[in-house]
Amino acid sequence: MTRLSIFTFLFSSYLLFSQGKFINPIIPGGYPDPSICRVGEDFYIVNSSFEYFPGLPIHHSTDLVNWELIGNGLHRPSQASGAVNLVDVQENGGIHAPTIRYNKGTFYIVTTNMYSQIDRNKPNKTKSNTNFIITAKNPAGPWSEPHVIEGAGGIDPDLFFDDNGKVYFVGTHNPGDMYSNGIGAIWAQELDLENWKLVGDRHSIWEGACDKRHTEGPHIYKEHGKYYLLVAEGGTSFHHAVMMAASDDIFGPYETGLRNPILTSRHLSKKNWVHSTGHADLVKLEDGRWFMVSLGKRNDRDGHSNMGRETHLMPVVWESQIVRWQQVSKTKWEPVSYLFPVVAPETGKVERINTLPFADKHQFYNDTFNDNFDAKLLAPDWVFRRVPQPNTYSLNAKKGYLRLYLKPETFEPRKRYSAMGITQKESEFEWEAKMIFNPKKNLEEAGISIYQKDINFVNLTVQKIGNEHFVKLTVKEKNNQVTAMTDSAKIPNTEVKAFKSKALPNYTGEILLKIASKNGKYLYFFSTDGGASYEKLAETPDSIVLGMMYTGANVGIYATSNGQKTTGYADFDWVNYKGFVKY
Repeated sequence: MTRLSIFTFLFSSYLLFSQGKFINPIIPGGYPDPSICRVGEDFYIVNSSFEYFPGLPIHHSTDLVNWELIGNGLHRPSQASGAVNLVDVQENGGIHAPTIRYNKGTFYIVTTNMYSQIDRNKPNKTKSNTNFIITAKNPAGPWSEPHVIEGAGGIDPDLFFDDNGKVYFVGTHNPGDMYSNGIGAIWAQELDLENWKLVGDRHSIWEGACDKRHTEGPHIYKEHGKYYLLVAEGGTSFHHAVMMAASDDIFGPYETGLRNPILTSRHLSKKNWVHSTGHADLVKLEDGRWFMVSLGKRNDRDGHSNMGRETHLMPVVWESQIVRWQQVSKTKWEPVSYLFPVVAPETGKVERINTLPFADKHQFYNDTFNDNFDAKLLAPDWVFRRVPQPNTYSLNAKKGYLRLYLKPETFEPRKRYSAMGITQKESEFEWEAKMIFNPKKNLEEAGISIYQKDINFVNLTVQKIGNEHFVKLTVKEKNNQVTAMTDSAKIPNTEVKAFKSKALPNYTGEILLKIASKNGKYLYFFSTDGGASYEKLAETPDSIVLGMMYTGANVGIYATSNGQKTTGYADFDWVNYKGFVKY
């Protein structure tokens, strides 16, 4: 058996190919806050990963429309178990809004780890905001241990390499206090990369163009003889937007473009196919053309989708804009004009179908992931909720299988339970696994899962209860909603609750579990005859794990002893994910 991680776009419509088009998002699934850089003919994007580990996923492309996940910036537990704490980080904490840059043979990622104390009366050493840099010679890794930049407050940092050899750290702060950890204004300061220290004076350089309260996500570029500062505003929801200002000096003053925002969906109907577009980065091609990447949320269900915030691509042109009028004599005023970017110049918004950046390089996409667990290392697609406990899984215990060890922990806030998954990339999909599971102790449980957060998940599992085995469906809805699905009845003659369950009197230890998303519903199936036939256990709405906040849903596998010490495990022969693109 051979693992296949397929990242090619296989659109069913040949017409789309023949017309030289691509579709957004270019990186589907929960990959928000994109930052992009180019090295020769190669492009690299890094995204936020929040509480997940490995963190800082890195995709590679040579054509801007076909992207392959090549690694993660945080890929060793040691990188995320100290000052950068992804061990017991809270939901929606962790890694926020990275920037990736390349300079003189080295790749740099700068980002923020956000952490809240579990007990403020007994705090640990983790700071609330830790801005740090990691480096690599190869973007696929290995990446360095974090270099924490002391005194760098705020979030969403940027690194700017000026053509005079100086390097600048750019961050956010509360308006009026350059040393605060808030948002709403942007600061910049020179950075000594040899010693990883800020040097010189700090400068507050801009508070944004419109709302001036949620200014964040800064990036600085030097083009047309000026410094350009790009920021996000409006908060990461329906009012999200991208703004830009320009200056002759890196420390300002920055003059806003009068056509701001340069990208937004705030003026569009909430029924538009995508919304919340913002938090962007720009890249210049070898031929002088420019493109922008930004996040956006597909409107698949009531303004949301299970994929959360995804990465989209738009063309950019530069046009002259009047920024102000200056008096040149007692009777004469003349306009002062700068070149400013115009995003998606034909329509001014993120489009689903677009002209290819390179006419001879088509987009190919088949949202499929198969893993037969024959490789020596886990594919970079697999992520855990936080740094996993030691001995959570093994690819060596049984050849051709992934062994997932049961842990006492279950889906709970800030816990490290035995769950691992991949990003859901389309609303309609199938997720299936073949599992070998022979529980020895009462209540031991393993199976497959779809999860959005610690307290928002669906588990389709096999559980030993007394001397019997059951296949069961457990539902935990978002925001602790209590419904008929979550307030489940007890399995007959037991104290165990489940939304739906069925006894398996002839269970031999081998089972196929499948979740299918279709026409607004999740359908749950199992097979005990090797896939010759499947029995439907239940169905639910597919809105259970809608991406309401920062992350998208994952599909994965899960195992727990439900509070007991155990040496139990579940062996997974293979997993198969298949998404279905909707135009």
